[in-house]
Amino acid sequence: MTLLADAGVRSAIDLLSAWLEAQMAYADFPGVSVGIVHDQELVWASGFGRADVERGRPATPDTLYRIASITKLFTSTAILQLRDAGKLRLDDPLDAHLPWFRIGGTRADAPAITIRQLLTHTAGLPREAGTPYWTDQDFPTVEEIRARLPRLTAALPTETEWKYSNLGLALAGEIVTAVSGKAYADYVGEHILSPLGMKRTFVTTPPADHPDLATGYTRRLPSKPRGPAPFTDGRGITAAANMTTCVSDLVRFAMLQFRDGGDAQILRGSTLREMQRVHWLEPDWTAGWGLGFRVSRVNGRTLVGHGGSLRGYRTLFQLCPAERVAVIVLTNADDGNPTLVVDKAYQWVAPAIRKVVAPAPRGPAPTGWERYTGKYRNAWRDVQVLVVDGRLAYLDPSQPDPMLQVAWLQPVGEHAFRVETKDGFGVNGELVVFEIGSDGRVARVKSGDNFLTPTNAW
Repeated sequence: MTLLADAGVRSAIDLLSAWLEAQMAYADFPGVSVGIVHDQELVWASGFGRADVERGRPATPDTLYRIASITKLFTSTAILQLRDAGKLRLDDPLDAHLPWFRIGGTRADAPAITIRQLLTHTAGLPREAGTPYWTDQDFPTVEEIRARLPRLTAALPTETEWKYSNLGLALAGEIVTAVSGKAYADYVGEHILSPLGMKRTFVTTPPADHPDLATGYTRRLPSKPRGPAPFTDGRGITAAANMTTCVSDLVRFAMLQFRDGGDAQILRGSTLREMQRVHWLEPDWTAGWGLGFRVSRVNGRTLVGHGGSLRGYRTLFQLCPAERVAVIVLTNADDGNPTLVVDKAYQWVAPAIRKVVAPAPRGPAPTGWERYTGKYRNAWRDVQVLVVDGRLAYLDPSQPDPMLQVAWLQPVGEHAFRVETKDGFGVNGELVVFEIGSDGRVARVKSGDNFLTPTNAW
């Protein structure tokens, strides 16, 4: 059964759809395309409003949008592929692969800028490549960026603060070209898009009159209607902000993020997890940066993803690795706010999915577990083994709330159990073995490499 066939999931999506249609109507908003993924299943995808208002062309999951800075995830993926292939190291200095790289204003005592710092935005580089292309829409070529670099000045010392930089990811794209020996667009097409079956994704700029491309619109201003936004070509910052794709293609990239084997595994599962975890934590501990991914803590969830902004388009690609849910929202106006839609999808749809995929209710505890229950002690601690909710719990009842640090014992062999706990100071993943004496009772408990013995009282 597909998740969409579940009544709870369907009703949550109906709520999201009704809310989104009303938001668009009252804001006179042009178009939105949305996709929701659970693990390797596309749960739902739909379009709302118009991809082209003048022509009445509807937005659909196949509508193409300029995704702007979501491109950075593909550039980071390419870098990690080359790392895994042994062709570079993340801590290589930039000039090891880009001998022409020079920038002014660097401090003599600051570490050299590395590839890792480009992906985590901690290189201290200026945000842009030295021309006002976000204002005049005249994006520089790679050659122009290279020529201007020596006249630019580093904004911050290396690895002192997080500072977003389109220049940094444009340079990462140049590293892909230098190390692979292929043009950036060719490498991404051959090693990422083609294996994933992303046939409707463009690295270079598609024609402005492409029949499936959503028309980008300006923002809504008081007493002034929206009009078509300027159409641009990212040229030298292609690797930072130039790709074009659709929901139906991006869901394939989302599914990759939850895989650890099988077809089209273009990155190892361990590498994907490496990219998705925090490598730079902001001082308030609410957000940070992985390798290419923004990592944030929102309403009790850890979310991993990236947004994009380009004239006429606002986009967001967001994952919840713990729930294996991804939400993709693509819009075609300067005042698009995909974050609102993503937030509602996680508020309404993700919990409904979680209810369906949750493990089946546990039955009664297996017979024979009673022989393991009881009180145990060594010089360091007291432990009690109890059956709790059909599971074997290993805990310290003297704590104010022993369930905060409970260790669950999962049977793996005769008298042997694997420990599952969130307490990293404990023996998570190791074995607890109950050694049985000649009288058939537990003589001692081996916990990791240490022992506890039975006791009758605290």
